[in-house]
Amino acid sequence: MPPLVKVDEDLSEEVAEVFITAGYEAITVRAQGWAGLIDDELWPRVQAERRWLVTADKAFGNIRKFVPGTHAGILLLRADEENRRSYLQLAERAVRAVQLQDFTGAPIVVTPRGIRIRD
Repeated sequence: MPPLVKVDEDLSEEVAEVFITAGYEAITVRAQGWAGLIDDELWPRVQAERRWLVTADKAFGNIRKFVPGTHAGILLLRADEENRRSYLQLAERAVRAVQLQDFTGAPIVVTPRGIRIRD
């Protein structure tokens, strides 16, 4: 069974659709009524659901705060240009190249140049 995914409010609903099309159960922070929560409020809620967080928020790339193996997983999309098209391309790249269930607890960074998995 593919892992559960939560798409942060900094990404479009279309990013969630990319994960749904790839077979993941994905929901957005906005759809759940959690828009506007600060990271320290959002993070425990996402983890209580044991969901991967898909985000463009660089703060979630801090492995000292979000220690690998202590959470369901973080997929950080790092676009060169911050626009919907760029983030959609990165999400599509991620679902083609990585099976999230194989990297539970890992932070994964997806850029136009590659994918880095830290475990």
